[in-house]
Amino acid sequence: MPTVQVDSSLERRTIDEFRFPLGVYPVEPLTPQPGFVADFEPADGGEEAADPSVDPAGAGEWEEWPDRFMYDVLISSERLPALCRALFSLLPGRVYPILDVLGNDAYREIDPFIAYDLVGIERFLDGVIHFGEWLFEDGLVGFGAMSMDPFFYIFIDEHKAVTIRVDTSLETTVKGLLRAFDLDEVPEILGADAVAHEHRTVIARTSDPRVGLHADEIVERLQDSWLLQLNIDTQSNIDDDGKDLGVTPFRCVLRCHPTDSEKQPTYAEVLLSAPTHEDAESMALDTAATNSPQDSQFAEVRLLSADRFKPETFAEVLRDAEVAADPRELSEERVFAIRWYETDR
Repeated sequence: MPTVQVDSSLERRTIDEFRFPLGVYPVEPLTPQPGFVADFEPADGGEEAADPSVDPAGAGEWEEWPDRFMYDVLISSERLPALCRALFSLLPGRVYPILDVLGNDAYREIDPFIAYDLVGIERFLDGVIHFGEWLFEDGLVGFGAMSMDPFFYIFIDEHKAVTIRVDTSLETTVKGLLRAFDLDEVPEILGADAVAHEHRTVIARTSDPRVGLHADEIVERLQDSWLLQLNIDTQSNIDDDGKDLGVTPFRCVLRCHPTDSEKQPTYAEVLLSAPTHEDAESMALDTAATNSPQDSQFAEVRLLSADRFKPETFAEVLRDAEVAADPRELSEERVFAIRWYETDR
């Protein structure tokens, strides 16, 4: 089974015995300061806790967050997986996984994935084990999990700093665990993000599908295993600054499962323009249903991604698909093309 293949040409940056992740490193002088910063956060209402990286089910799911202690933690990269495994052991049997990925959407920097349903801790840990080199080293991804009973939130960001939020009853346990890793409480942690720094992927480029997975394929597998959904407002079409974009071009990727369970899934790429993510998904699903390859019957069709494009870039995509379109048509709701692919994954 293909897994993560790390680019062996990458060099790890080390300063004063502090080893940075392969995927993020400072480009200005820096004296790293590992350790942890602790703070108390009082209970707040659901609307105030609507940050998707903290509240995986949205503001309406829980009315109030409990009093909690928050810890920002920095540790040398070779010790990060062991620390996280120890922290994961404090999670209950079912959790809400979280995944943030630098995506391909032209108007959104990060694709924030969350699980709206509880997932067995074994499934979460299996994903961490199988894709650990990517999760712990890649500078374009962050991940974590949380629970509500007891309240426990842990997130390893793209800089590989760890944020922990826990119920007040777990304060002694978490502090004791951090100190067991020789981490001291400090006024400020200083990692790569304290100065100008660079991010990069650690995945080796290969054209051999038997060797290594691409980031999109890893995300797809974690979507399945961790029950992840893209945590955005699907009924609007805004950029990261809140600007309403109106109708924009979309590239939608669908996975279509044949009714014959012995056959591998087929993938469809639908090129369209739509006013919202929800409309784009509906149009893509309808297009796949009415334009399936001859003799193909699908038991399930799932949207994997719906990335927005800027008009000038989308025009190049249409030319590659051999589709002639007037640039003015990109601001109208319509389907331009569908392409089908098969995979032996």
